Amino acid sequence: MRTSKGRALAFAASAAAIFFATTTSISAQTADAPAASDKASAATAAPALTPSTDWGSFGIQTQWMDTSTKPGDDFDRYVNGKWNDSVELPADRTRWGSFLELNELSQQRMHAIMDDMLTSDAPAGSDAARVAAAYRAFMDVDAINAAGLAPIKPYIAQIFAAKTPQDLAVLFAKPGFASPIGVYVGADAKQSDIYALQSYVAGLGLPDRNYYLKTDERSQKIRAAYLDYLTFLLGKVGYQDPGAAAKAVLALETRIAQADWDRVAARNDDLTYNKLSRSEFDALGAPGVIDTFLKTLGADKAQYVIASEIPATADELKAAHIDAAQAGALMGGGLPEVARLISDVPVSTWQAWLAARFVSGHAAILPSDIDEASFAFYGTLLSGQPEQRPRWKRGVSALEGMAGELVGKIYAERYYPPEQKAKMAALVANLRKAMAANLQDLDWMGPQTRKEAEAKLDAFTPKIGAPDTFKTYQGLEFAANDPLGNSLAANAWANGFEMNRIGQPVDRGEWGMLPETVNAYYNSTMNEIVFPAAILQPPFFNLTADPAVNYGAIGAVIGHEMGHGFDDQGAKSDGTGNMRDWWTPADKANFQKLQDKLEAQYNSFCPFDEGKTCVNGKLTMGENIGDLGGLSVAYRAYKMSLNGKEAPVIDGFTGDQRFFMGWAQVWRSKTREAQARQQLMTDPHSPPHYRIDGIVRNFDEWYKAFDVKPGDALYLPPDKRVRIW
Repeated sequence: MRTSKGRALAFAASAAAIFFATTTSISAQTADAPAASDKASAATAAPALTPSTDWGSFGIQTQWMDTSTKPGDDFDRYVNGKWNDSVELPADRTRWGSFLELNELSQQRMHAIMDDMLTSDAPAGSDAARVAAAYRAFMDVDAINAAGLAPIKPYIAQIFAAKTPQDLAVLFAKPGFASPIGVYVGADAKQSDIYALQSYVAGLGLPDRNYYLKTDERSQKIRAAYLDYLTFLLGKVGYQDPGAAAKAVLALETRIAQADWDRVAARNDDLTYNKLSRSEFDALGAPGVIDTFLKTLGADKAQYVIASEIPATADELKAAHIDAAQAGALMGGGLPEVARLISDVPVSTWQAWLAARFVSGHAAILPSDIDEASFAFYGTLLSGQPEQRPRWKRGVSALEGMAGELVGKIYAERYYPPEQKAKMAALVANLRKAMAANLQDLDWMGPQTRKEAEAKLDAFTPKIGAPDTFKTYQGLEFAANDPLGNSLAANAWANGFEMNRIGQPVDRGEWGMLPETVNAYYNSTMNEIVFPAAILQPPFFNLTADPAVNYGAIGAVIGHEMGHGFDDQGAKSDGTGNMRDWWTPADKANFQKLQDKLEAQYNSFCPFDEGKTCVNGKLTMGENIGDLGGLSVAYRAYKMSLNGKEAPVIDGFTGDQRFFMGWAQVWRSKTREAQARQQLMTDPHSPPHYRIDGIVRNFDEWYKAFDVKPGDALYLPPDKRVRIW
């Protein structure tokens, strides 16, 4: 997840995850739907929507294979076809698959932890008491409804009291209020041992700028529904003509969208690293506005700001492989334009925007009609989700967002056996050896660049399971009868924690994910690969599975994260985590040629609208390189683990077949169309179907293992196949 659009966590701007950790995760499963007769002929029961304990004789659930499909025509369907036919998406989910099955298990475990906290006789002020208070407040819907809009009235009054752009800047910086200028504190990418204040364009109520700018029928319908939603919200806070105010808000957000950058441009580290002095950053807006914003935020000690969206020069565009003629469609005026809007747009319009965003942003802890309206728009319309998640699941997520490491610590103590860490460490070591061997074999890379790549690989830091120490959230208190106050208190605590770190040494022991998160990531500024405890379970990591399956699953996940250190953006940083060009011009050109070939492959994957709605090969480049390199490194590590011996044939499947089947089983997934369309537009990960079929067709070993021939649907001539790392 290398795009700097995923900035909810400070680590996200420099980290790349194998799978989105947010509610907008994974894109569509796009294999052609089977005929009804095929569905009826399935002799197996529908898969349960909980993690399975039956992994067969070698770690693959062969009961879900569709062996009537040739592997060379659709490998995803060959391995997962009957699963895809049989599974019915839960009504409160927009997608389902291996990641989500384990996510469900994590949530059930967290539910048990919450219940224990609620029934414990913990002393006031203890971790257990704080957790229980926050969770109890969120869960008490009757009390929330009885309070009505009274809890938000003081904050809405602050909005209507604003008279000047400086007044607006104060509100933008306060906990719980929205801001068109986003900020976070993270490692300086060119001085990675120091925390720096970083800034980006924020302020959109829709998931992406293209929702405002595209003119197709679906986009117009979404905007019309969004206008209705804004009208509803503004009516709630007392506008006499909420429709007119809503139109002004939509027009304002459209101007922000025009200033914002496309996700392809926004994931380019060269274009998004702009180090501005405080005076330069302050000068982006009218006199005193930005300065007031930063002082209120508590960021006044920042001597410089790293701004992500500053208009690029022609030379910078050329270096980023962006055609100057196309730049206008990708890159608006960025932060300077948004800063100007604070003074150019009437205060009354900003007031309506702030009010709508405040109500929408806290919908889950406001009366049910607001909560339901928010879900109807963001859940059902945008993502196709029929039903809201159960309240307890949302309560767990809310608590994780407010003070996640308090409960993450308990999760790790209960559900993370230490023997997993030792086995994972051994796997990581084997993958490192395989990556080092692959580097030696690259015919497109010269010795000077190879030496730098080897140094970076040697400097990788693996983090497995859970942090050694957890945040204590000292000074953060929660009340059992004040969900809004709890949310704002957590926001204020997090802001203070972050702002106090500006200019301080980076904490290299900190994690960007909780132990219960089913995901993994690479962080370029720390040059680290991180694997939370929750992903170290079948089908990813199975202590009883055949090694071939484990290498094709968790081995390729490890390799994927290692590969992010060498993807199109990760390769811009060195082993210390600093952005530095360590490539010779010739090797950089060779690397770009391989990227271009891979991009062309993914641009041709078009699941919707008769070939008109396609995967964006540039947006997904980092993840595609991660998948390709990860599977390549894992395959070599698997072969090395055999010590020259032949792998046994198990149940008729060779070792190589089991390896590639392990990869396909990990990525089995089913997604609602609305969610799939949204993710094609916003997600830097390719849809899971293409993470299977789009990757294996580049491996000569896969062709040999499954006897794939010319004429098979997935067949690529050898000169069209891509192997990078």
